[in-house]
Amino acid sequence: MDKNAPYSIKQSIIFAHKVAQLSKALWKSTEKDWQNWIKPFNLNINEHHILLIAYQLEGASISDIAKFGVMHVSTAFNFSKKLEERGLLTFSKKQNDKRNTYVYLTSEGEKLLQDTLEVYDPKSTGIYEGSLPIKELYGKFPEFSEVMTIVRHIYGPDFMLIFEKTLEKMEADFTEENGKLVAKPNVSLKSETN
Repeated sequence: MDKNAPYSIKQSIIFAHKVAQLSKALWKSTEKDWQNWIKPFNLNINEHHILLIAYQLEGASISDIAKFGVMHVSTAFNFSKKLEERGLLTFSKKQNDKRNTYVYLTSEGEKLLQDTLEVYDPKSTGIYEGSLPIKELYGKFPEFSEVMTIVRHIYGPDFMLIFEKTLEKMEADFTEENGKLVAKPNVSLKSETN
């Protein structure tokens, strides 16, 4: 071990292996749950994620979608175009930013997104079920503060600001009624501006 290094190679490899194995296992479960949730709506995960991002950011550039959706720019663009062809998104320029193209939810996109949110059943997801023992023990779901710190250092503070903004927007815009997530009265999911 280099006496000046704050870690050993062995510790580094073990840590990297832990992160890889655990994140892969969590993603596999999340991916399966997400696909099962949106399958009835003829959407794939990238498409649903783009709809969520367009809603959460109230219009998003392709580079915003790529960055926050953790996908390649071409993936963000291609799936956004497919959503546009289905009438779920529109592409336009902002008055104060003619360089970038932004995507916005259409009325149909808003309705489809709302429909997906209303049928979400946490009891059918492995992540929720796997987190229940922690919630029962501590009275809340895991906070992931250490993981969020790692993500902040990898993707930057802008990523985390967007992440926090999206959580705040979901909290402000939705309520629970009869075990379903519904938009609060007078809240439009649509981000389209004309």
